[in-house]
Amino acid sequence: MDFSTQVATQLNVGATLPEIIVTITLLLVIIIDLISGRKVAVPLAYFSVVGLLASVVALAFQWNRTNVDSFLGAFTADNLSIVFRAIVALSTALTILMSIAYIQNTGTSLAEFVGILLTATLGGMLLSGASELVMIFVSLEMLSISSYLMTGYMKRDARSNEAALKYLLIGAASSAIFLYGSSLLYGLSGGKTNINEIAATVPAAGGIESLALAIALVFMVAGIAFKISAVPFHQWTPDVYEGSPTPVVAFLSVGSKAAGFAIAVRLLVTVFAPLEQQWHFIFTALAILSMVLGNVVALAQTSMKRMLAYSSIGQAGFIMIGLVAGTEAGYSSVIFYLFLYLFMNLGAFACVILFSLRTGTDKISDYAGLYQKDPLLTLGLSLCLLSLGGIPPLAGFFGKIYIFWAGWQAGLYSLVFIGLITSVISIYYYIRVVKMMVVKEPQEMSEAVKNYPPIRWNLTGMRPIQVSLIFLIIATSLLGILSNPVVEIANQSVASSNILKPPITSAYLDF
Repeated sequence: MDFSTQVATQLNVGATLPEIIVTITLLLVIIIDLISGRKVAVPLAYFSVVGLLASVVALAFQWNRTNVDSFLGAFTADNLSIVFRAIVALSTALTILMSIAYIQNTGTSLAEFVGILLTATLGGMLLSGASELVMIFVSLEMLSISSYLMTGYMKRDARSNEAALKYLLIGAASSAIFLYGSSLLYGLSGGKTNINEIAATVPAAGGIESLALAIALVFMVAGIAFKISAVPFHQWTPDVYEGSPTPVVAFLSVGSKAAGFAIAVRLLVTVFAPLEQQWHFIFTALAILSMVLGNVVALAQTSMKRMLAYSSIGQAGFIMIGLVAGTEAGYSSVIFYLFLYLFMNLGAFACVILFSLRTGTDKISDYAGLYQKDPLLTLGLSLCLLSLGGIPPLAGFFGKIYIFWAGWQAGLYSLVFIGLITSVISIYYYIRVVKMMVVKEPQEMSEAVKNYPPIRWNLTGMRPIQVSLIFLIIATSLLGILSNPVVEIANQSVASSNILKPPITSAYLDF
């Protein structure tokens, strides 16, 4: 083998073809916007959606590939990373469709917003497959810095500026903590940065008795917990969700969270395998705190976006049950739930965006009597909220069933019981919104609904956000009942992943 062939084999650029497609799309959006200005902003947004869907197709062609390592082992394109990267890319494509009317209504540049969002997407996709400390940190910062920019994108809005500043300060501290934990791993492994090589050398450097390894675990878990909005690292979430542009919140609640769970699985199962009991205990505590605080505090919220913020914290707690289970069934349930969460949560935010565009408010009380003016929007928001609460036969019900069953199989009886109780609590505040929209009599309508403009839902008059909402509603309604293919993909992605070898003795999700 000559030198050039050897270099090409070691780099294996083809493994990152989906990320290359996103990068080319990003560059074209920036260049064309600079040349043509705002008159091509909407076509550029559609072009970005096409590029993201093309990257998802490229991910599908990577399924079950044997040569998955890329860039000298810094990136891994195995089945596990493929599903997380697909979730990030799909969440961005739907977010762009949801954001076109919203961003245009604010008077800011749509193409610039799409460019920043694509940069965050690229960071999230790279983070989902990163298997080297430098790659992990660079990807994490690409995702984080782009998120800060999007949070403060409405420069003349004081709440947006405040949210961005809070997010930046807490995020910078979180990144520094995560980086310090990475430096400890670098030192313990004798100067290695590949997580598989670290996993092979760290036990010899002290194993489970190593205080430095335990400190590295705590610091890196803190960084991950910030990214997934787990209590007590959730302080930024309510303020950022309330003050940021709503499409940004939609992406942070799904795309950013999925990337956080992806790197959590990869790091915990490989590098911190000697401290399995310790990180199980930590994530058990995080899961309990997130489920209890997120769902209880959501009861008192008067803003729809703040309610969905605390709901997102509670949902992270449910997902962590699968992570704590530490079995193939557990990790499969994490992937399955995140995939369903993509549709039901983005569907809820699409409804919030449509309502705020027409009324200029996001107060829960202002939704009173909405059914009288916009039955289809009421139906869509009701289905998405009930799915988040786990009402059968919607997608969220099956997602929670799989999560709780995986926890029960692993013997996490108390954790599953707490999850069931807090899930019942969540149903109350979701149904409260549904009741507000449906039960109120015409004379009890809010002023916002009374002034609600006429709505066109015919095929020729629908905007991109309405098209995306219909798609999200259909997916939320049917994916639970037709979940077998998704479950099979989740099971296969975990079973075929190199990070779980030797195989863990546990049944797959099987019903």
